[in-house]
Amino acid sequence: MANRLIKEQSPYLLQHAHNPVDWYPWGDEAFDKAKAENKPLLVSIGYSACHWCHVMEHESFENEDVAAYMNHHFVCVKVDREEHPDVDHIYMDAVQAISGSGGWPLNVFVTPDRAPYYGGTYYPPRPGYGRPSWMQLLGRMTEIWTEQQDEVSAQAEQMLNHLRQASKNMFKEAAEVPDRDTVRKIADTLLKMADKEKGGFGGAPKFPGTMAINFLLEHYHFTGYEPGLKQALLSLDCMIAGGIYDQIGGGFARYSTDREWLAPHFEKMLYDNALMVTSLADAYSITKDERYQKIILDTIAFVENELMDDAGIYYCALDADSEGVEGKYYTWTWDEWLADAFDQEGIAAEYFGIVPEGNWEQTNILHIAKSVEEIATRRGLFPFEIKQVIARVKQNLYKVQKKRIRPQTDDKCLLSWNALMNIALSKAGIALINASGSGEDGKTIGEELLDKATSHMEAMLALFKADGQYLHTWKNGQARISANLDDFAYLIQALLTLASATGNNDWYMKAGELTNHVIAEFSDEAGFFYYTSARQTDIPVRKVETYDGATPSANAVMAHNLWVAGLVMERGDWLEQSGRMLRNIADVASRYSYSFGYWAMLIQRKVEVMKTVIISGRDETAIMREIQSKYLPQAVFVTLRKEISELPILKNYNFDGNNSIFVCEEKACHSPVTSAGEALHLITT
Repeated sequence: MANRLIKEQSPYLLQHAHNPVDWYPWGDEAFDKAKAENKPLLVSIGYSACHWCHVMEHESFENEDVAAYMNHHFVCVKVDREEHPDVDHIYMDAVQAISGSGGWPLNVFVTPDRAPYYGGTYYPPRPGYGRPSWMQLLGRMTEIWTEQQDEVSAQAEQMLNHLRQASKNMFKEAAEVPDRDTVRKIADTLLKMADKEKGGFGGAPKFPGTMAINFLLEHYHFTGYEPGLKQALLSLDCMIAGGIYDQIGGGFARYSTDREWLAPHFEKMLYDNALMVTSLADAYSITKDERYQKIILDTIAFVENELMDDAGIYYCALDADSEGVEGKYYTWTWDEWLADAFDQEGIAAEYFGIVPEGNWEQTNILHIAKSVEEIATRRGLFPFEIKQVIARVKQNLYKVQKKRIRPQTDDKCLLSWNALMNIALSKAGIALINASGSGEDGKTIGEELLDKATSHMEAMLALFKADGQYLHTWKNGQARISANLDDFAYLIQALLTLASATGNNDWYMKAGELTNHVIAEFSDEAGFFYYTSARQTDIPVRKVETYDGATPSANAVMAHNLWVAGLVMERGDWLEQSGRMLRNIADVASRYSYSFGYWAMLIQRKVEVMKTVIISGRDETAIMREIQSKYLPQAVFVTLRKEISELPILKNYNFDGNNSIFVCEEKACHSPVTSAGEALHLITT
């Protein structure tokens, strides 16, 4: 028999809709019931691609006896962390304060006033892993609530006070303005963390670290610092060659469980792939290495083939498991390889590291174990012959894979993650602006990607809005749940990036409108931004988050937005606020560079000076494309295409059809030039 979750849209909640646990979705109904019955609540948080969430469900939440105990003693609330990241953030902070660690599934015991008093992550059905069984924990929490309720309430209030204090912005106005020494210190701090043999930062488990990679690529661009470029490219190269990248179907998994990038946690998230495309686009722009172009296009193809809704926006994720086994969809036993690959001479097995005993848990994860050149030399063949074999085998495996039972798709769509993918499409479009296209219309690959970004932006703006408000989730024609800071920050960033890439100033105007909204609804007292809107009342604490997580810090992205939008909208107050945010964060960013990678990138751009490039004239598109073919992270492009423009930065410029390029800094413009070469000189000096 189904519980209340059967009426929800989240795939994660629907997975639990037939549990014997009497689950409630997040909302007032559960807390009203808890108050009426004087019961504590169990708030259990996870997401659809979470392996250990599935494990705990099967072990405990599907057990009739366990469910009966939970239903009798607690009001049980199931939360999809991707639908309610605000809820997840607060209770994760509480659990980390209690236990020193966190993760998912996140199981938090909460008072009827929404205050957490105890919590943890995965609990086994029997004592083990150095922790009690789930039933033992439930029994202890029941005993504490029954016998020490006043103490529980007092402890919970102390926890709320701790969370409120921790969420206040503790940064003070910096006395010194960040300079090149600050930036080099950030680079050196990152390189001290770097794995200089296998790429990435730190040991296992290993996450992509795209914000750190982007900073190092830009640092090389601005300073010529070779160690930064070397580490950034090594990291990308090792991921591309590893099992974290799907060698058959394209796309990147969440993270690697080992130092070598071989064994991923197999879920594929939209945001990871968006961020990887962005980093690869920067790497291609610097190196023009065709390998990066191929991975960019294959990753975008994966996202479009596997995660795109018919409405034109993207789903969240593919699960790690299929048929109850993690990674089964992506791995091959030796017998399966022999039956499916048709690799008679073993060339592809050598290339992909396939061995009879398996390279991971008695099966094989495809990765690039040896280079084409190495295999060709050893076998006395030409490299093109090796490539032909590999391509044929990949095609064979892809056909077989498509017949397997596919991992579940988390088919809800999130505004924030879609906006990150839009940024990726725009960045890839600029990086590949002159790459030969495949269409009949004569467009380059980059122009085709910018068309995709434009269509996707139009779909986002239409679908994630209802009753005049932008919302966080969309599925089956319905948008729901209040948008958070990251939804708006990433959307504004996507609008600014698309405007600069295409020359369509309407996107700048929309970005300015949304920036005004964020300032009105999310500002804190110190010039940063709360994660939740002032209108939202269903969480006990409003947080200010400044560090990067799996995605860039929304506050850092807003600092970027205020800067760029401030330039094109001629808003000195926005420029001032952005500068103040950067100054306040510079010290902590230089000391904890990996966790503040997006801030570090902005600080570096501030030191090197951002440029606005205004282009007008009959050859405006060709000129813009020629300039954009270079790697120019410090440049924002604006076009003047008609006599009157609403965009404030253009109010004093006249359109007369003649080619003119104005390169400006925050408070001054150079004399106009007429060629791309002259403009590039001004941008880069």
